Amino acid sequence: MRILLSLCVVLLGVWLLWSGRYSIEHTYVLVLGIVSCLAVAGIVRRMGIVDSEGHPVHLAGRAIVYLPWLLIAILRSNVDVALRILNPRLPVSPTLIRTRASQKTALGKVIYANSITLTPGTVSVDVEDDLVLVHALSRESAEELAGGEMDRRVRAVEGGS
Repeated sequence: MRILLSLCVVLLGVWLLWSGRYSIEHTYVLVLGIVSCLAVAGIVRRMGIVDSEGHPVHLAGRAIVYLPWLLIAILRSNVDVALRILNPRLPVSPTLIRTRASQKTALGKVIYANSITLTPGTVSVDVEDDLVLVHALSRESAEELAGGEMDRRVRAVEGGS
């Protein structure tokens, strides 16, 4: 029930953001938005497609701690890639590495692989069992990823130690 309620809140929030109608004269629009959000939630409940993987509300609190760290990692990698492009003396040494994904759930592994891809200079190429094949622009970024900091932080988001 908690997941369904949070789905309604998210749907209504997105609807309000996109509608742009916030004045009292548009009350009927707000009522129609609420009704449509409740209808969608009722339909997906009846279809049985709302679960904790599709709408991971349980990760929201821990994700708030992870997202600032990820944004800083993205900014640092962005600067590193820009410097490698602008300065020909900095080496570009494309590297393929396999890094271990210690997450227990498929959702945790998806978060880890997507975090790698969001970081400039690295792309998750394949996820197989507990290994992620990563293409890195430089040996340094591959070594940093192999250090396991991102893996540890995603595991903490997932709820592991």
